[in-house]
Amino acid sequence: MSRYIMAIDANKCINCKACVLACQQRNGTPYGHSRNWVRETPDKLSLLGTASQPGACMHCYHPLGVEACPTHATYKADDESVGIDPERCIGYGGCIEACPYGARYKHPVTGRADKCDYCRRATPGQVPACVQVCPVRCRVFGDADNPDDPVARALAGNRHVYVVPPDFDAKPTLAYLNGTTPTDWPRRKDVPPALAAIGPLSSVVKAFGGLALFGVIGVFVKQLFWPSDSGKPSDKGDRP
Repeated sequence: MSRYIMAIDANKCINCKACVLACQQRNGTPYGHSRNWVRETPDKLSLLGTASQPGACMHCYHPLGVEACPTHATYKADDESVGIDPERCIGYGGCIEACPYGARYKHPVTGRADKCDYCRRATPGQVPACVQVCPVRCRVFGDADNPDDPVARALAGNRHVYVVPPDFDAKPTLAYLNGTTPTDWPRRKDVPPALAAIGPLSSVVKAFGGLALFGVIGVFVKQLFWPSDSGKPSDKGDRP
């Protein structure tokens, strides 16, 4: 089974934001939103005092979005990436609040949660747009379990780190080659208790929904084959 991940060499980034524009164009991301980013972060070792930190969804091994989603629209795929099923998403927004990386947003047109999916829905089988257009090749993508794959060679030949929130290790798969700054991001956004309770109850709600559907069908069949006599005039006449 393939294990697709992205590796980024932030030291190569020139902050041209070609990756951001390419992602928006390929995936139809609305203006003012993006599935990926290039952030300016403080760096005392840089001559300019700042450094560029490209990023996107971390496709974590333990994504908080899965826990926060009441309809199981957010899921962990077989290849270890994290996806969103638009048919299941109801736009509740719990996954957006739970993600410590700020990698999700609510689409203003569809009302559903949206995030990086390695451009799979837009162009299945192709390399993500951000990787294709980067002029300095600071982003690498591929199968980490294939030793001949560029991303596997990049991980094997370079020191790499992961950006992990200080109080919760979601085990991100996106790796930064040769270091990056900072290596910690905003603290974990706890899932509201009411929302957390919805997840386990969703199967129960679905079961009751199925029973209700069978009830409606039963009433329809009864009225079709054994219509009610309530509409017929009474043989006994009106009582005083």
